[in-house]
Amino acid sequence: MATELSTKHVLGIKYLNAEDIQLIFETADNFKEVINRPIKKVPSLRDVTIANLFFENSTRTRISFELAEKRLSADVVNFSASSSSVKKGETLLDTVNNILSMKVDMVVMRHPAPGAHFFLSQHIDANIINAGDGTHEHPTQALLDAYSMREKLGDLRGKNIAIFGDILHSRVALSNIFCLQKLGANVRVCGPPTLIPKYIEKLGVSVSYNVKETLRWCNVANVLRIQLERQDIKYIPSIREYAQYFGITKSMLDDLDKEIVIMHPGPINRGVEITSEVADSEHSVILDQVENGVAVRMAVLFLLASKR
Repeated sequence: MATELSTKHVLGIKYLNAEDIQLIFETADNFKEVINRPIKKVPSLRDVTIANLFFENSTRTRISFELAEKRLSADVVNFSASSSSVKKGETLLDTVNNILSMKVDMVVMRHPAPGAHFFLSQHIDANIINAGDGTHEHPTQALLDAYSMREKLGDLRGKNIAIFGDILHSRVALSNIFCLQKLGANVRVCGPPTLIPKYIEKLGVSVSYNVKETLRWCNVANVLRIQLERQDIKYIPSIREYAQYFGITKSMLDDLDKEIVIMHPGPINRGVEITSEVADSEHSVILDQVENGVAVRMAVLFLLASKR
């Protein structure tokens, strides 16, 4: 069993191995116990300074990281591009170097450009955690998703996991595919043909355009929203038609002869990709995902800090 990560950054699931993922999960188990105590803080990252750099809007991921950092007693600096010198034309490297001059040890960054984190890792000394880069990867979301599945199903080897929705524009989908395959799961994507990337089968996943059939196949349905803000052309005739043909309803779940787990990384468009009845049903672990997100991010921060 590995006792430390094989990498000094978490740039993407692509760069982690199965042992890294299991180590993160086992570390997260310990931190989950910590965040359910009356006193939720540990001094593990005292004297470590972490900068949260968000060049794109974020609510859940930013709050989750900030909470994880504070639970570990780290010093936290928050940076938002909308109120920064980036607006005045400053480059990414200049921005980060200025922040590092203030003796920052770790950088958690969300950026609209795929590969921005990899570029930074070649130029600066701090540990970097990818909190989302364009439509490329979102590794900590995939880790917390897989961790939540593991809580429900145990070992994911041989389990059938379906990812529904806007696969084309989703960084969550790609990271989930990489993570689940490294854990031995079978992965299928399901959505309108216009929102499924060409050649995605080359990643070793199966493709379906039939929601009911895919629900019958899977143990877990991880449902993604339609990312209208990333779409430069119309990929679907209307939201109403998408909901009619690809939305998941309670009656669909009632028709199954088994229990399946419903997940969603948020934000949920209720009545579009899933109905409120499904989101709030006993099948749903959506709120567990939020809680697990803090524990998993604490684990990632703690393990990277030990690499310094």
